[in-house]
Amino acid sequence: MRLKAIICQVFTREMEDIIARSNHTIDLEIIPMGLHSRGAEMHTYLQERVDAADDAGYDAILLGYALCGRGTEGLQAGKTPLVLPRAHDCIGVLMGGHQNFNAYFQEHPGTYFRTPGWTEFQTPDSELEPPFAATRPQLGERSTLKELIAEYGEEDGKFLFEQFNAFRKHYTGLTYISLPVASDEASRSRARAEAAKEGWKFEEVKGTLTILERLVNGEWSGGDVLLVPPGATIHAKMGDATLDAE
Repeated sequence: MRLKAIICQVFTREMEDIIARSNHTIDLEIIPMGLHSRGAEMHTYLQERVDAADDAGYDAILLGYALCGRGTEGLQAGKTPLVLPRAHDCIGVLMGGHQNFNAYFQEHPGTYFRTPGWTEFQTPDSELEPPFAATRPQLGERSTLKELIAEYGEEDGKFLFEQFNAFRKHYTGLTYISLPVASDEASRSRARAEAAKEGWKFEEVKGTLTILERLVNGEWSGGDVLLVPPGATIHAKMGDATLDAE
């Protein structure tokens, strides 16, 4: 098959490895992680990329995204089927599905997660190129102290930085999801250093590429991969399915 893969940058190393071993012809398009901080623009931009690939004669368009804060909800397939993982986010995908993630989280509340992609490709919004860069800094965790001070002054900038990072006080541990990719060792070290800096307990779990491999290799039947037929729309769904097509 000839496939188009539109993926979040967080899956870069994993998808490059899987695609290199695939029998299919796959054109890869990588979208910066910063798209997640653009709110509703995420859906709009992804739909534009899907539409742009629709007339290129692909057998299917693969999305390296999950529900992702409902950023994929409402995406519509044109005449080319869409295929994507059934999970809430990349953590669920790389832990082998929502059930695995939920079981771990129930036993480890207050846990922050990192993956090879999360540690390697985090980029402040100010360093993103258009159309991902905003006309002014996007407020949130990804805003640096320097950016906030430049935008709002020293006193207000420091206050906002503290507020945006206050959520970290609710976490007690950081779990690194180890994967068979070249950047794993360096990413593990950075994740361990982050945990030490925050005073969090560090743990490591072995992740899996199974869902992404099924996505790339055309194994689209089953509960952890969603095939969206031509003309159908992606919808969020309660329970383990997380996503469905109508």
